[in-house]
Amino acid sequence: MVAMDIAGMKSNEAEKRAAELLTQVGLEQRLHHRPAQLSGGEKQRVSFARALANTPKIIFADEPTANLDSRQSANLMNLVRELRQEHQTTIAIVTHHEGLKKDADRVIQMKDGQIVSV
Repeated sequence: MVAMDIAGMKSNEAEKRAAELLTQVGLEQRLHHRPAQLSGGEKQRVSFARALANTPKIIFADEPTANLDSRQSANLMNLVRELRQEHQTTIAIVTHHEGLKKDADRVIQMKDGQIVSV
């Protein structure tokens, strides 16, 4: 909620927005839990909810599935697709996970700091 506060959103509006976003990512029942009480998959979903708080035009996600098992990774990527459509947000994902390429609208591949394909 700090980002919403910095953006000038009133406290009660920020709380309402946070609750709406947590509902969208399926975590409405975890609204008052501390980070240590959340699983890795839940923390990743909270990260996307937090990233959407101020309705950005673009989100940069660095290895969003790195610490997740294959089922959680698939669930997170399904959620990312849904949120991208619903919020009309561009999401740039940086990953070593080759399987995520199939879900991308565009893939830019790098090797040793150089773009090797677009």
